[in-house]
Amino acid sequence: MSEQDATDALPESEAEWRERLSPDAYRILRESGTEPRYSSDLLDVKGDGEFRCAGCGQTLFTSDEKFDSGTGWPSFWAPADEDAVATRADRGLLSTRTEVLCSRCEGHLGHVFDDGPKPTGKRYCINGDGLTFEADE
Repeated sequence: MSEQDATDALPESEAEWRERLSPDAYRILRESGTEPRYSSDLLDVKGDGEFRCAGCGQTLFTSDEKFDSGTGWPSFWAPADEDAVATRADRGLLSTRTEVLCSRCEGHLGHVFDDGPKPTGKRYCINGDGLTFEADE
């Protein structure tokens, strides 16, 4: 998929989402999937830039908030803007977690936990397949 501009119209059907997204991004964003631990190329990204939603292009996180959580997924202590992500209860079989979604396209990104570093104490544990990275120039 090419980089989407956050002002582009969103797909109106799941068929259009399938055309826009890679199979892995579709599974994550549209079917609430999870990628295997340590499989994301974004784990090793150390440069300055923005992590954007692979579905709609909205900036979700920046490299300034990224940290190595040791969990195997890209992790951030805060979103780039509080309005960039939404959350909701994810009631699984064993526990209730807080799901993180793109506020624009409502794509599933991952979960947020209360075991992150200061200053927020949050760990946004995000699937790399639901993101793209745009390096600062």
